[in-house]
Amino acid sequence: MPEEATPRRRRAPAMSLEDRREALVLATIPLLLEHGANVTTSQIAKAAEVAEGTVFRAFKDKRELLVSALKRAMEPDTELDLIDHIPPTDPIEQRLIGAVNAVTGYLNRMWSLMSALRDTGFDPHDDEDRKERKGPPEGMQRVMGRIAGLFEPDAAQLRVEPALAARLLMGIVFTNRMQHEGFGEGMAEPEQLVELFLHGTIRTGGEK
Repeated sequence: MPEEATPRRRRAPAMSLEDRREALVLATIPLLLEHGANVTTSQIAKAAEVAEGTVFRAFKDKRELLVSALKRAMEPDTELDLIDHIPPTDPIEQRLIGAVNAVTGYLNRMWSLMSALRDTGFDPHDDEDRKERKGPPEGMQRVMGRIAGLFEPDAAQLRVEPALAARLLMGIVFTNRMQHEGFGEGMAEPEQLVELFLHGTIRTGGEK
């Protein structure tokens, strides 16, 4: 009897340029936290499981890849999803605590990345970027818009519009996160921060 032909192994479909760029960007983000701008294209290629030459076929240079990775890391999709899953029927305190937790995680990620890049001498913004930048990043604007929505169920009881309330809360979250020299080291927990935001810092009545 004739021997059965060995079936040929099918080749995996070749990755498109966009797929290569995506794989490289996702592989770069955690490496930026570890190495900052000192990460090598060899390390990135290894993490993405591609040949090092692929880096330069997908991006014109290492800088373009690092900037692309930073922009991807700044997208707040995870945080927006967390905020969107906060039940609007929860008490406003619980809604805002959930928002503060989400925003704090976003800030921790952003500032860790920016610190790692700054410490290794990398500035992601060129002169054209600085000319075009006006106001907060688009991602942060989206976050503030979602947080404003958390105030909407109680809009009738607010002293300011929900959008302003969201911006003021975000301002407190930012300053609460600052612990550099001159700012001190104390930091309020989300529950305490929301309590202070809604009811102030002065004790009233029988509070101790």
